[in-house]
Amino acid sequence: MKLFSSVHDVTDIKQLVADALKLKQNPYADQHLGKNKSLGLIFLNPSLRTRLSTQKAAMNLGMNVMVMNIDKEGWALELNDGVVMNGTTVEHIREAAGVMGQYVDILGVRSFPGLKDRTLDYSEDIFNKFVKYSGIPVVSLESATRHPLQSLADLVTITELQKRPWPKVVLTWAPHVKALPQAVPNSFAEWMCKAEVDFVIAHPEGYALCEDFTKGATITHNQQEAIRDADFIYVKNWSAYEPYGKVFTGHDDWMLTNAKLTQTNDAKVMHCLPVRRDLELSAEILDGPNSLVVHEAGNRVWAAQAVLKSMLQELV
Repeated sequence: MKLFSSVHDVTDIKQLVADALKLKQNPYADQHLGKNKSLGLIFLNPSLRTRLSTQKAAMNLGMNVMVMNIDKEGWALELNDGVVMNGTTVEHIREAAGVMGQYVDILGVRSFPGLKDRTLDYSEDIFNKFVKYSGIPVVSLESATRHPLQSLADLVTITELQKRPWPKVVLTWAPHVKALPQAVPNSFAEWMCKAEVDFVIAHPEGYALCEDFTKGATITHNQQEAIRDADFIYVKNWSAYEPYGKVFTGHDDWMLTNAKLTQTNDAKVMHCLPVRRDLELSAEILDGPNSLVVHEAGNRVWAAQAVLKSMLQELV
């Protein structure tokens, strides 16, 4: 694997999940692969789980890791071509990414959308330029439209804990105080549509995701109907795809509670974190036996390690 930006870069999803679960049982078995290899992690936006889990995964594989919060520690990047750089930008992404490709063997990049220009965000311009100009294998640490490491960890968690074949998995919209990207729900939907699950998406009217990511899913505006007999419920807020980046008021009743869980198949509740307690998801669930959020976050290590291992195998 030379690129990990979406589920479409994976030739065998079930095998990648199996690899992650195998690594969870024996984290240090493949340290020879990462010996004298370096991973660069470039963050244009904040991170906790992605940063720490990917660092840990690389260390488990024997790799050296370099981390840069380029929005705070690097030169201001110019992202557009054909620009006379007589303004606030200091370094062009062509040179910056090219230099990074000289220093590390694998590059991880995290960059959020602006939520103002849908065409620009969905072109994945920033991420694709790092891929193009670095000239080395690149892992998405979350981009404008997807978060594949999170989604892989989610599928690892479901596979690890499911109690019946083809479990019912529900992605449900949740309230929030500001507009959030569609990257996590886009990515989760894309992976679930290719997994061996019965997948349902529930959201209020106006919050439909781009159809490119939801083909194969059952979609409803009725949360109660969606979660009935569910085995796993994935809670996440997102802003509208059309009109892009917008949020609408009046949906506070979409927060998941223990009372709602009574109609499920004792559903386990997932969230990518960070989560706003008693806004997105009730504290009673987060602190109760149905919450998987910490377990799920733990699996971020094994998801990242499986991806990095696959990339290292091609570098040997």
